[in-house]
Formats: sequence, C-alpha cells, structure tokens
Amino acid sequence: MNESSWGAAPPGAGQWGRPEHAPAPSLRGAAPPAPAGPVHDWGDAAQTRPMPFVPGPGGHQDDDREHRDIRDSRDHLDDRGAARLSGPLFRDEKPQEPMPTSLSGSDSSPDSEKPKKKSAGRNLRAAIGVGIGLGVIIVASLFVYKPVFIGVIAVAVVVGLWELTSRLAERKDIKVPLVPLAVGGTAMVAAGYIRGAEGAWVAMALTALAVLVWRMTEAPENYLRDVTAGVFAAFYVPFLATFVALMLAAEPDGPERVLTFLLLTVVSDTGAYAVGWRFGKHKLAPRISPGKTREGLVGAVLFAMVAGALCMEFLIAHGAWWQGLLLGLAVAASATLGDLGESMIKRDLGIKDMGTLLPGHGGIMDRLDSLLPTAPVVWLLFVVFVGAG
Repeated sequence: MNESSWGAAPPGAGQWGRPEHAPAPSLRGAAPPAPAGPVHDWGDAAQTRPMPFVPGPGGHQDDDREHRDIRDSRDHLDDRGAARLSGPLFRDEKPQEPMPTSLSGSDSSPDSEKPKKKSAGRNLRAAIGVGIGLGVIIVASLFVYKPVFIGVIAVAVVVGLWELTSRLAERKDIKVPLVPLAVGGTAMVAAGYIRGAEGAWVAMALTALAVLVWRMTEAPENYLRDVTAGVFAAFYVPFLATFVALMLAAEPDGPERVLTFLLLTVVSDTGAYAVGWRFGKHKLAPRISPGKTREGLVGAVLFAMVAGALCMEFLIAHGAWWQGLLLGLAVAASATLGDLGESMIKRDLGIKDMGTLLPGHGGIMDRLDSLLPTAPVVWLLFVVFVGAG
C-alpha cells in the first residue's frame, strides 16, 4: 500500500474497508479507522476536506440512514450551540432587552424630558429649625439681661476660633495657639462692652502679644507663618464681634440696635438666597462662590433697604426711614463681601463648611461669615446717624 492510496481497501476487505464477515461498526460516536501504514498523521488528516459520501452499488439503506442521522445530529448540535450563544444561559433567565438609542445621543426617556427641580443644597427643615432656636436664645438673652447676651457672643467667638484653627491645622498644617486666642477673644468682647472701643483695642493688642509669646514654646520652624495666622484669627473673629458689644452698650436703645443689625443681616441673606434661587442666571463671583448670582445681590439690596427703613423708623430712637435705606444698602454690601471672604478662605482650604455643629448650616463660622464684617459697618452708621448713645 503506497502513500497515495488513502482510502483504498486492503486485500480481503469488503467494499467499505473492513473484512467481509466482520460486523459493521456503528458510525455514531466511533472514531475513523487508523491507516495501516505511515500514510498521514492524524493532525494532517484533520486539515483535509471530508470525502463526499457516495453510496455503493445496490444502495446501502442502513449506511444512508446512519449518515443522515449524523448530519441531523450535527445540525441539532449547531442549532443548540447557536441558541446557547444568542439566548439566555439558564432556563429561567430572561433575555436582555436592547437599550433604547437616539440619533442625537441624548436620553429620550420621558423622565429626561422633565425639567429638573432646583435644589437648595442644604436640609431646609433642619436649617429653619436651628435658625429659629438660635433666634429665640439671642432675643431672650438680648432683652432680658444684657450680660447674658455678652456670654452668648463670647461662646460664639470661642467656638468660631476653634473651628478656624482646627481647619487651618488640618488642611494647611498651620499651628495657631488656641488658648491665648480664646482667652483674649473673651476679654476683648467684655472689654468692648465695659470700656468701649478703647478697651477693645487694648485687648486686641494684648491678645496678639500673647499669641507671639505662646508660640515661642514650640520649635522655631514656621513661627512667622503660625503667629501671622494667629493675629489674623484674633482680628477676624473676636475683634469684629466686639462691635456687637459696643452696639449693645449704647443707651437707651442698645438692644434695639443689635436687633436691627441682626435682622438686616438675616434679611439680606434671605433676600439673596430667595431671589437668586428663583431668578439667578448670572454668576456674581464664579471663582469664589459659584452659587451667588447678580440677581441674588439685587434681592439682598432690596430686602435689606426695606427692612432698614422699617427698623430705623420704628425701633431706633431718633432714626429716620431714609437713614434705614442707606443702612440697608451698606448691610447688603458688607454681608455679601463677608460671605465671599469666608468662601475664599474655605476654597483655599479645600472644604465646604467650617464645621458640622449646626445641622443645615454647617459650623458657627458659616453663620458668622456675614455678621462679623457687618458689625463695624452698622456700628459706625449708628454713630453717624443717631450718636454713640
């Protein structure tokens, strides 16, 4: 048998390459017979085209039936494999529905067509509840016993200093001594109420000196940076808060002056928020505070001027409505600048709020941001309009 006689029957074999008297093996699942000689390797034979089936003379119905069964089973396996690839893997698995597509690349679902509601950005219920609670405490202490209100200011100053120094240490590694700031800040507020502006300036100078000396107990590295931040904190929080104590010390309408100051600042912030949230389209200072708009500033000015006219007419002795208009305009400007100033600090520190003490508001410093710069402005205008008292 030579190499070219692939498939030739050896002598004594029947027509299909097996002994004439041997039983015909079943073709289902049986491997093809190996060649007798070194004709081809099975790996090479696998690459050749299958030989077409040619029925022998006289017809072999059994062999035809067997080949048909092989083809049917092969087709059945192919169909089952295709179904397995295209259909679900398990019987109870639902086929995945095609996702809707749009030529424009946008979602065409009905929900996407609905206009999105503006978000307030904070928990309004918590913010309103905390605001009402603080208002009750402030008004009660303001009109019942003045020294109690001085204590409220001192507590707010100490907590604000703690929040500011903590954020400076966490975000910038600036180590500001809190103890001299807290003691000096409390003394500053009390001195302003008892001794007036002169007492406040003396307490401020002593507080700055205490910060310089206290920081000397540590390593000299970054000394200048730390004491500079300490003097800034002493001026920014307790010294500006001292002007509220100066307004309270005025006679006979000290509490009314403080109430006017608080009302105008709150009304200015509320007007800016309400108008800006409803009509705001043009950013006021997008690099500092993206949420503030020019329309909100207009709302702050209008609300504060109306409230100022009413307060000066009905709360302040010897006040006039036109003075209230100017007072409201100044409060809207200073409150907005104070808010932007603290936003600048928070953006430099990479934080959203100075603290989490007040739900819906953030920290104490997040509520003092517009009050602190406004206090000296209102105190000065009161002195100009109706005297120091």
